[in-house]
Amino acid sequence: MTPRTALEALTARPLGFLGSAWPWRALGYLLSGGPLGVGAWVAVAGLVASRGRIGGWAAAVCAVLVLAFVTALAGPLERARLPLIAPDVRIAGSGGSGGTARTAGPGADGSRAVVYGAVSVLAAGWIDLGVVFVSLGVPGVLLSAPLQPDAPVWAAFGGPVAGALLLPVAAYPITAWAGARGSVARAVLASGDAELSEVRQSRARLVDAYEAERRRIERDLHDGAQQRLVALTMKLGLAGLDLPPGSRAAREVADAHRMAKDALTELRELIRGVHPQVLTERGLPAAVRDVAGRSAIPVDIALDLPHRPPPSVEVAAYFAVCEALANAAKHSGALRCRVEGRLRDGVVEIEVSDDGRGGADATAGTGLTGTADRIAAVGGRMLLSSPVGGPTRLRMEIPCGD
Repeated sequence: MTPRTALEALTARPLGFLGSAWPWRALGYLLSGGPLGVGAWVAVAGLVASRGRIGGWAAAVCAVLVLAFVTALAGPLERARLPLIAPDVRIAGSGGSGGTARTAGPGADGSRAVVYGAVSVLAAGWIDLGVVFVSLGVPGVLLSAPLQPDAPVWAAFGGPVAGALLLPVAAYPITAWAGARGSVARAVLASGDAELSEVRQSRARLVDAYEAERRRIERDLHDGAQQRLVALTMKLGLAGLDLPPGSRAAREVADAHRMAKDALTELRELIRGVHPQVLTERGLPAAVRDVAGRSAIPVDIALDLPHRPPPSVEVAAYFAVCEALANAAKHSGALRCRVEGRLRDGVVEIEVSDDGRGGADATAGTGLTGTADRIAAVGGRMLLSSPVGGPTRLRMEIPCGD
């Protein structure tokens, strides 16, 4: 598995980790943050040293302004260098859309960013440089032993060997500290709903993968098993024509022919349940008309979609309509159903209503809970109105995205 962050990279095998770019990324991450804090303190030290010429109050005000300015820069700098150790975890600027975590803005999140910047300037940047210098300094001193004029012979020869052995080890504390710093930065600079946004992204990816697998199974069944059953049914029909009418062989072939046709019908129903081909080829209105034509009660359809929604929206809406019509036929005692739909302001709105007895309950095991979950997975919502005595109205609102 390809690591997504520096901390995940540490779990790889030593040769794989040391041969990757992660140690260099971690080193660049730590070195890119330290100079800001060092520069701030050098500037403050210079102002303190010159307080006799510019005045104590002026030096104090300038020092505070320098620290405030550097603290304000710490957040943007952290966002700019964070991809070095977490390239797949993005923290975009405020107003980010989609699944990108939003940057901390005004309020509590902004206060955390300011505090983080102050801590980064006052201490964390120095610790970054300290970890780098200690981790690389020990093997560096050993490697430079032959250059020291008063080094004993054993140190001159053994030092470079020990330094060369310790140098790869230095990659581990550097990467570990960089990964820990990056985790803290993500937790502080990301807004409070960043984790929820990631969960929604993950759920949407799972739904897309699930539907892609359903389409693959549908294609395999349609192009494989169904075609073989069609060929078998035709061969059995032709074989029956060549047999004497009323003979035992003719009756056996006729029974086999009938069972093959029944199996073909069941397979076609199974394919529709997995992923209807008409939905893929002709879109949601045609697929709804197809399922309405097989409904046990009459269904009126009024769908006005000027263009096809995204495939995930079509799939969610189709199976929601199927579930609603199935519930109406089984539980409502309705004499007629109606399916209405439109595309308004980038949102697909579909309503399924019937004239039955009402009293539908989403928690009563009628499949409405699964339908609501399916719609929520693509960012939509489901509304149910079913008073006792009817009518029942099931409304779905699914955004189509950009």
